Amino acid sequence: MSFHLFRTVLFLIPSIAVYTIILGIASITSSFFDRKGHFGHGCARLWSRLILMTTGVTVTVEGLDRVVPGKTYVFVANHQSIYDIPVLFWSIPFQLRIIAKASLGNFPMLGPHLKRTGHMLVDRSRPDKAGILGWASRLTSNGLSLIVFPEGTRSRTGMMGKFKGGSLLLAMQAGLPLVPISVIGSRHVMKKGELTTRPGHVTLLVHGPIETTANAEPTPAQIRALAEQVREVIRPAVEAEANA
Repeated sequence: MSFHLFRTVLFLIPSIAVYTIILGIASITSSFFDRKGHFGHGCARLWSRLILMTTGVTVTVEGLDRVVPGKTYVFVANHQSIYDIPVLFWSIPFQLRIIAKASLGNFPMLGPHLKRTGHMLVDRSRPDKAGILGWASRLTSNGLSLIVFPEGTRSRTGMMGKFKGGSLLLAMQAGLPLVPISVIGSRHVMKKGELTTRPGHVTLLVHGPIETTANAEPTPAQIRALAEQVREVIRPAVEAEANA
């Protein structure tokens, strides 16, 4: 067994399990009193910070001056590693929320918690337009933002895959601005298909917002065009590192 695998199995996994249980309980409990989910987000950020510190991951963020603090955005990032979640939650100082499958709403405790704190549960086969617009209104009124990974799966090589338009459809329907983020280097911390984690450095490059206009029924061509536009903003910096 290599040192890094030994370290992951005997130290990192037990440590992260403890962080998850303690902070998960605190977050769920707080959601009964804090319906905006700000305390729960604080738990998520602390959870993320502890994971990064325990693993030995450092993060540099460039371009945060391109976004306005407290404004509602849909942050759109490429996906290299399961460490992308803690990297982004700790490093992007916005009240981030996620889109999750509607089936998660059936899980006791977890489902109601996600709904109470502003996360969006979506049945992609039967999108609820009224529900989407109501959720978007809640985001903007409470100063919340969304994080999405349109690739849908992690890149093994660092070369980016195609962006699926489904996650951007919600932003288009609600007219929310998109902020592309290039996640660079996280694949070296924990590679796809491996259990082993390694210390490393991740760079986040925050690009300028892309404004959208509310459109209840964008065409497939409009969705594909926006997805490709965002992808082409993110891709150069990501693939430059992969080809280095």
